[in-house]
Amino acid sequence: MLRSAASLAAGELRVVRVRHCSGDALASAAKSSPQLSILSIQSSPSVTDRSMLTVASCCPILTELDISYCYEVSYKSLEVIGQSCPNLVVLKRSIFNWLDSSEHVRTVPAEYLRACPQDGDREAIAISRSMPKLKQLVLKFAKLSGVGLNSIAEGCKELEVLDLFGCANLTSRGIEQAAANLKNLETLVKPNFYIPRSAFHMERYGHWQLYDERFQTNVFQI
Repeated sequence: MLRSAASLAAGELRVVRVRHCSGDALASAAKSSPQLSILSIQSSPSVTDRSMLTVASCCPILTELDISYCYEVSYKSLEVIGQSCPNLVVLKRSIFNWLDSSEHVRTVPAEYLRACPQDGDREAIAISRSMPKLKQLVLKFAKLSGVGLNSIAEGCKELEVLDLFGCANLTSRGIEQAAANLKNLETLVKPNFYIPRSAFHMERYGHWQLYDERFQTNVFQI
C-alpha cells in the first residue's frame, strides 16, 4: 500500500504515517518522494539502517520523524538522518516499557522486546551532534544516562519539548541540570519512577505475524 501511495502521488507525497512497514516498501517510497516532510513508521521491525539510509538520501526536507519501536534502527541511522535532513525539528524515538515486562505478556513477542536498544547514550550523542534544530524530542523509556542527556542539552539548544517518561537511568539532579541549559524548554516530561499500569494504554499486538503491508493502518498526504 505504501508503494502504491507513493507511486500515485507522483513525487508529491508529503506525509506518511504507517505501522508494520517493511524496509523494502519504505525504501521504494522514499526514492520517489523527495517532498516527504513527515514520516512516522512506528512498530516496524522490518525497517533497518539500510532502509533509513535511503530515506536520508532521498528525503532531505524531512522535518518530523517517528521511529518508535523500530528496534532494527540504530544510532547510525540517527547520525545520517540528522546530517542529511538539516530541517528536522521533531524526533520520536520511544521504546516499550522495559521496567514492567508483565504488561507485554501475550501482546508483544519476547524476541521483539529482547531487541530493545541498549545503547541509549550512543543514540543520544548521535542526536545531539547531528540534530541541532530539534524542537521536540520524545524518548519514552530510553536507556540513556546522564551522559547522554547532558549531550542532548549541549547539542540541541532549541528544544521546546523534551519527553523523558520512563527513562529510569536518569536522576532528578541530572534532569534539572540539563533543563537549566535548555533556555527555550517549555514542556519537560520527567521519568515518573512510580508508573502505574493504568498510565499505559498499550495497543493490541495480537497480529504480530501479519506484517504484510495489507494490514497497515495508513495515512498518506499529498
